[in-house]
Amino acid sequence: MFIKGNYSEKGDEYKVDLIEGLKDGTITFYEQGNFTDLCRGPHLPNTGYIKAVKIMSIAGAYWKGDEKNKQLTRIYGISFPKKKLLDEYLAMLEEAKKRDHRKIGKELELFTFSSRVGQGLPLWLPKGAMLRERLENFLKSVQKKYGYEPVITPHIGQKELYVTSGHYAKYGKDSFQPIHTPAEGEEFLLKPMNCPHHCEIYKSKPRSYKDLPVRYAEFGTVYRYEQSGELHGLTRVRGFTQDDAHIFCRPDQLKEEFIKVIDIVLYIFKTLDFENFTTQISLRDKEDRSKYIGSDENWKKAETAIVEACKEKGLKTVIEYGEAAFYGPKLDFMVKDALGRSWQLGTIQVDYNLPERFELEYTGSDDKKHRPVMIHRAPFGSMERFVAVLIEHTAGKFPLWLTSEQVAILPVSEKFNDFAHNIKTKLNNSDVRTIVDDRNEKVGKKIRDNEMKRIPYMIIVGEKELESGMLSIRKQGEGEIGKMTIENFAKFISQRVAEELK
Repeated sequence: MFIKGNYSEKGDEYKVDLIEGLKDGTITFYEQGNFTDLCRGPHLPNTGYIKAVKIMSIAGAYWKGDEKNKQLTRIYGISFPKKKLLDEYLAMLEEAKKRDHRKIGKELELFTFSSRVGQGLPLWLPKGAMLRERLENFLKSVQKKYGYEPVITPHIGQKELYVTSGHYAKYGKDSFQPIHTPAEGEEFLLKPMNCPHHCEIYKSKPRSYKDLPVRYAEFGTVYRYEQSGELHGLTRVRGFTQDDAHIFCRPDQLKEEFIKVIDIVLYIFKTLDFENFTTQISLRDKEDRSKYIGSDENWKKAETAIVEACKEKGLKTVIEYGEAAFYGPKLDFMVKDALGRSWQLGTIQVDYNLPERFELEYTGSDDKKHRPVMIHRAPFGSMERFVAVLIEHTAGKFPLWLTSEQVAILPVSEKFNDFAHNIKTKLNNSDVRTIVDDRNEKVGKKIRDNEMKRIPYMIIVGEKELESGMLSIRKQGEGEIGKMTIENFAKFISQRVAEELK
């Protein structure tokens, strides 16, 4: 077994430095042939498993991250047991670069960031804002069918609100600095979650068992102070909008309400082509219960309700311990994108604890006070992260109902610009989102440019179209698909949209 002296004899000053810094616990080593590493191990069973190696990148790094120390060279590499697997992985990385939501978001003019505004605070450009609005309206229409009521809450709240809910203990260190009001002596925080506000809305008037369930929905923006090194495009930001909803129900309504939320999530995934997913029941850590609130009895009831609802819906689930929210267990939807990468999109959580902390009540049929159960629900998760995943999943080729520009009209010369704009007006009046590319460019270049913009359909207009009234239609990535009148083309687009939203 190696000890500190062995590394000293070998002149390995860095291993010696690490050992001297390990004050507590057992120091472990792992041997692979004639190589001994300062770690727990194990490594590969046999180095013969390595058949293909690729150095991915090289970077400079200060020892222990301290600029006063020596600068070392950090080498990032990867290995596979077969060259074919390495080639497939490298091909996937290249495709991932092409699909990077930051790159496509810039090309499609969806969002931007500004150092003056601040890191991790996205600015939604007009096309991106309209895309977001369509996603919101889509979910609002679904929620309306399921009896949700819209609410709006402020972006800040008194610190005591989040102390009561437990969010301050959980997210306090990741919050922005408190906002103080010197005259009143109050202390506010940018809200890290919407749930405490919705609890207070529920509590604003007496409730009867006949009033339940109560379903509140809000696209509420919340704030977390993420470290600058952890920020990444739209997937990790400091201000994000949750498609949040909270259901307050009687215990006997819990399973039925949970199943209804599952139905909403499944419909959304189907509509947006996220049908390759698994479901994960996230429970408390078996050993460390210190980071969770509430009684074992309530946790057991919540866990049972989730398991039974999943069985009733026929969902194939896996159980992960230690992944629950601090106030209750949850069902997470793990979606695979077009590249096979897994993302957590959509979550449903059962909570017996916040109703207790906020002393929420309803009067039962026995005229006694009872505690409601709370379901937290966010099918998208956050709008920012969901849009990022959607961009990379579709490579920016959004469904027809969602894309910012459905049709581009390309006049072959300036002579036909007025005709093109007349067509645009008629299509826009038929709810077909249309633009005219009347630049003084050859039609071939216009076609290529609008293909790059991922516009689903293009209309070429020239002398023949002006005389006949028949439009030449091109589909993105496929070329010409035929000729139609303006009226028939508008109906065609409407039918395609309806089919996508079935």
